[in-house]
Amino acid sequence: MVRISDFWRLMDDEFGTGYSRVLAKSLVLTRVGGRTAQEALAAGVDAKDVWLAVCDIQDVPEERRLGRDIKPRRSSES
Repeated sequence: MVRISDFWRLMDDEFGTGYSRVLAKSLVLTRVGGRTAQEALAAGVDAKDVWLAVCDIQDVPEERRLGRDIKPRRSSES
């Protein structure tokens, strides 16, 4: 399950902050009932399903569908 905050992080990482918002409100996703991502999320569609629908229609490679690797923070303990 993907939280909505994770959905937006994935969108921003893949498409950039500005373009991700344009895609979310204008790109119609047949996989989630012919809705935009924003409409699907508002209707309660699982954020993971919405993300994968965006990936499919935008041809996001499989290796980037989980998002970019984020290095863990190092402990300040020595």
